[in-house]
Amino acid sequence: MGTNYVFSLQPTFTQGLILGQLSILALLVFVLKYLFMDSTKYPFETTTYHPRINSDSIMRSQKLYQATNEDGHKNEDESAEWLNLLLHQIVGTYRSKLQDDLPGAEGDEVARKRVEDYANKIRPASFLDHIVVHSVDLGSSAPRLSNGRRVPPSQSSNSPEIEFDVNYVDTVSVSLSTSYLFNYPMALFARLPVALTISLSLFRSSVTITPPLHTSPAPTLTFSISPTFTLDLTTMSLMGSRAKLANVPKLHDLIQHQVHRVLAAKGVWKVVLPGLATVEEAKQEVKNEMADAALS
Repeated sequence: MGTNYVFSLQPTFTQGLILGQLSILALLVFVLKYLFMDSTKYPFETTTYHPRINSDSIMRSQKLYQATNEDGHKNEDESAEWLNLLLHQIVGTYRSKLQDDLPGAEGDEVARKRVEDYANKIRPASFLDHIVVHSVDLGSSAPRLSNGRRVPPSQSSNSPEIEFDVNYVDTVSVSLSTSYLFNYPMALFARLPVALTISLSLFRSSVTITPPLHTSPAPTLTFSISPTFTLDLTTMSLMGSRAKLANVPKLHDLIQHQVHRVLAAKGVWKVVLPGLATVEEAKQEVKNEMADAALS
């Protein structure tokens, strides 16, 4: 009885099929690794272009914000103007402190370094390489409140609540680059360089202000945004080393979804009333409320 061997000195159909599959696989690995991936030790040295939001989009944002301000001055009650002025000053103070009160390029560099340090502190190091922040624009405006109204008390609060509509249009943006790490079939097998510029186009929501309860052990003033808020981001991206993919829609959708998810999860802020409670007591009360909500 004859015996069939996969490999023999005489070429067979099985040998041709196996060699054909292996050659296609090797070609695919070669294309991915040497065209799109970056196997250099310092991948950022080979990246000479970083996408930036063009000036036309910034001008459109500024014009839209100016139009919003003009409409607000015409249609809003005067009682909201002092609150918008106060909010603008508060946001400007935070913006200045983020720059160490330094003007111009020197202050921008301080803000850039702080954003870069924070980004690398929270990044998942197992599959994301060191993040380099190239530029940060902190914007120049602030959220604008309008249409203040009193709403009936909710089931969780016996106090009357105040609700505002908020619109925020600004030139806030960040430009960064990093690499996605491929650890298969071995650690640091390849890197996929990614350069991103993310900018804010529009944020719109309703904001609810809840006064503290008189009987609360840690009285706090609560600000919360609606879970159905609108967030529009502009994303410009480049992926790849030698061959580059520009403005991948799936990447934009992923970034937009993640930012939306984080804002929705952290959409409640509590301000402790001075002299009546501490931050630790307020945190403990929040934990107790969450535990009660989980049991109910």
